[in-house]
Amino acid sequence: MSDKNREGKRTARERLAVEREREKGREKRRRTLIVSSAVVGVLGLASVIGVIAANSGGSKGDTSGPVVVPKGATGQDGLVIPVGESNAKSTLTIWEDFRCPVCKIFEDTYRSTIHELTDSGKLKVDYRFATLIDGNMGGSGSLHAANAAACAQEVGKFPAYHDVLFANQPAETDDAFASNSKLIDLAGEVDGLATDSFRSCVNDGTHNSWVAKSNKAFQDGDLRGTPTVLLNGKDVYGDQANPLTPAKLKQLVENADQG
Repeated sequence: MSDKNREGKRTARERLAVEREREKGREKRRRTLIVSSAVVGVLGLASVIGVIAANSGGSKGDTSGPVVVPKGATGQDGLVIPVGESNAKSTLTIWEDFRCPVCKIFEDTYRSTIHELTDSGKLKVDYRFATLIDGNMGGSGSLHAANAAACAQEVGKFPAYHDVLFANQPAETDDAFASNSKLIDLAGEVDGLATDSFRSCVNDGTHNSWVAKSNKAFQDGDLRGTPTVLLNGKDVYGDQANPLTPAKLKQLVENADQG
């Protein structure tokens, strides 16, 4: 065999060896990419699960127990918590969700006017509750907060605790009210509310089924959302063409009182 032929074969073998090494490198990179993609996928799934868990605030809350109507609740099935004189000539019905940011805007805007009118005996307010944000955002803060408000009603502290909950409302995406300890801590801002019986009522979810029944009534009523505000049965909030103001609400109530 000539030197030229031997050189040609050696060169071919070297090229083959180089190509094999390149193929090994490509295969190694391919496997690394597959493993990396799998790891990213797992981490991504874990992140999604983490977000869902964070939004859900743990358990949705047990609503399968008996419906326990809070003391003093009125209306069909006892789903209304009334505030003010029962013989007032005007009734303001407010459907609210303690996690609802628009409900907080309503409360912050009208709170002092509503207190003034109920204290003067001119207005009765029927508070009703929905758990709309729990359904939309996940979690159980709407349910737990409404249960805690019903627990406050049991001992005659509902109006003050209702205001404390809205004053301390977390961001809509933050299910902080799912924590019973948070709700119990906030009770400390209401004189005489943070009792053992209140704590038990909150922790046991005594009125959870009542809240669920109230939310069902909200859904069955085909209402536009929260807050829904009715004055003597007429929707007075949310009409952009004829917006309600605290002064207008006060005038409507005083006109009804004088008439």
